[in-house]
Amino acid sequence: MPVLVSNLQEKVPVDKGLLELAEKAAQAAVLEGGGPKSAEVSVALVDDDYIRRLNRAYRRKDSPTDVLSFAFREGDQLPGGEGLLGDVVVSLEAARRQCREYGHSYEREVAFLVVHGVLHLLGYDHQDEEGRRAMREKEEAVLSRLGLAR
Repeated sequence: MPVLVSNLQEKVPVDKGLLELAEKAAQAAVLEGGGPKSAEVSVALVDDDYIRRLNRAYRRKDSPTDVLSFAFREGDQLPGGEGLLGDVVVSLEAARRQCREYGHSYEREVAFLVVHGVLHLLGYDHQDEEGRRAMREKEEAVLSRLGLAR
């Protein structure tokens, strides 16, 4: 399953290990979330300024956030029949702040945000208690699979 991870910021250092972790987190989230094995996902690692502009343009919220997901319409296909799932955008500055706040590793927070974003692409949400519980179970299953359980 193709996952393209791009670092589009320079404020937070990114090494090969973090890029690989983001890729593995996206792949595991697609599988755990019941997505097609041929799904294509892109993950953009950005800073707060970048995600703030996206949040303002697409959600009319003029503030940074930690993760945004942009799903492609159902049925879109890549050449060769692979399904385009969508794009996940993660603020590494937010991940850095939140890992301290939640008391876990930076790597776990980045993986969590990628997984959370991919699950949104698959139709999961947290608008009600049932959805929140189902999404959290999937998130924790993926993080456990990656060796990043709480």
